Amino acid sequence: MCHLQLRTLLFVAWVLGYIAFLLATRKMWTGKYVRSPLARSLFMNMIGESEEAGQETQEWYKCSPDLLGEVVRPLFVQSHLDQDTQAFLRRSIEKSGWMFTQFYHSFISTVLSPLVSRTSINGFLGRGSMFVFSADQLQQLLRIAPEWRGERLLDLGAGDGGVTEVMGAHFREVYATEVSPPMKWHLQRKKYRLLGIDEWQHTGFQYDLISCLNLLDRCDDPLELLRGIHRSLVPSTGRLILAAVLPFQPWVEIGGKWQRPREHIKVKGKKWEEQVTNLSNEVFREVGFEVEAVTRLPYLCEGDMYKDYYVLDDAVFVLKPVEE
Repeated sequence: MCHLQLRTLLFVAWVLGYIAFLLATRKMWTGKYVRSPLARSLFMNMIGESEEAGQETQEWYKCSPDLLGEVVRPLFVQSHLDQDTQAFLRRSIEKSGWMFTQFYHSFISTVLSPLVSRTSINGFLGRGSMFVFSADQLQQLLRIAPEWRGERLLDLGAGDGGVTEVMGAHFREVYATEVSPPMKWHLQRKKYRLLGIDEWQHTGFQYDLISCLNLLDRCDDPLELLRGIHRSLVPSTGRLILAAVLPFQPWVEIGGKWQRPREHIKVKGKKWEEQVTNLSNEVFREVGFEVEAVTRLPYLCEGDMYKDYYVLDDAVFVLKPVEE
């Protein structure tokens, strides 16, 4: 009995020590990610005014057209901080302030991280939702009206289905793939038709739109993936919407460890515009695609107790298959 009580006391002490450590290391002042109610209120007011957004949010969409190649330059679509993006940021800021929830998430993540992937942990906790583009930004890229409807959408690596929902509003049938079991539960709850990671190419039908969002740099065979997408699109009218984090840094998570992919895409250039040009003129052409539109957008993710949100730099392409 004494031994059991000792173990219980040690566990409680460990939990309390862990919480104390989190409190001690929490970033109270990190530029825009301040935690005081006044600063939080000021920032939320700032992002509420698109035309007067902070310098950082303006940089998310900035492009120097002169640095783009001649073929790509006229295809660039300028995007801006819009209402849907602002709403996502507000929700992220609000959720990051739920202290007991954030402690719980941090504790569970620490316990489970040696056993399962970060994606599955987020799916289990119902956190880490992503934002790639708004409904208006999608319509601008695809050049479609709000009432436009297509037949089939396939979202590869759909996560919790947050971005799938934005695209799915325009399609009668919505299909998705995902490897994380908790994320699959979220997709099934939203009534999307789940396909196996090798099943989507062998359904007997083709898709009007396939999305491959921030998957190319986390795939073991990215060029083969693009060739499979090419074969699976409706000829002539089918489109691929592809988002890639730049600078392009491919890593694959296998068994909880990160390693280089078997098939490596080398993207040339240091600047965002240079890598966009290289992807357009060499990588996509190699597998039978040409660029129809491209824009620069922030790849946003809900934050935690340290940051209100996380942001990566995305290039979002609309690609059409070229028949040889």
